[in-house]
Amino acid sequence: MFYFLAKWLVVSPVLRTLFRPWVIGLENIPTSGAAILASNHLSFSDSVFLPVIVDRHVSFLAKSDYFTGKGVKGALTRLFFNASGQLPIDRSGGKASEASLNTGLGVLSKGELLGIYPEGTRSPDGKLYRGRTGVARMVLEAHVPIIPVAMIDTEKVMPIGSKIPKIMRIGIIIGKPLDFSRFEGLESDRFILRSVTDEIMYELHRLGGQEYADVYATSVKEKRARVARPVSSS
Repeated sequence: MFYFLAKWLVVSPVLRTLFRPWVIGLENIPTSGAAILASNHLSFSDSVFLPVIVDRHVSFLAKSDYFTGKGVKGALTRLFFNASGQLPIDRSGGKASEASLNTGLGVLSKGELLGIYPEGTRSPDGKLYRGRTGVARMVLEAHVPIIPVAMIDTEKVMPIGSKIPKIMRIGIIIGKPLDFSRFEGLESDRFILRSVTDEIMYELHRLGGQEYADVYATSVKEKRARVARPVSSS
């Protein structure tokens, strides 16, 4: 109830008035039943804009750091993420990755919509990066359709590091559901998982027209961080 009150009485009217999002393919999102919305990830604001244009409840998997802040800022951040339907996950790998998978499967088992960013993190430069195979495993285990979603120009509204959004129009292109039922029972095959993931990323590339880089976004961020780190003198 809190989610829908916050969405329809506060968030949606403000965002629709200020940013006037244009949308193509909204009819591709089912009106009932579980499905995965697989989106590119250009901005912090992606997890806000996409749920605004969808009538149904959309849950996103968000890093747990957003839910552990202290003080007034931490409380407001938790309130915002809870209101926007986001669920905390640990991205540290290993057992944490398994817990994230189970969290997503739990949402889908209730017949709801789950939002996922296959790249695993925001693009550092507007390019589309290699997808993580966790999304493929979730699709094959849950037996649900996956719907590609391309966010357009959201990185210009809320660039990395910015605190105040720039008022401008953004776009959302929703593709037709992808069917991977031909791979049923093969969710443990890493070659199948890579194939499914690459097909999803190709469709995101086709819809949004982003330049594609066949490396992980996290690797690019780590490399840039190392270069930017000052070298201490001995």
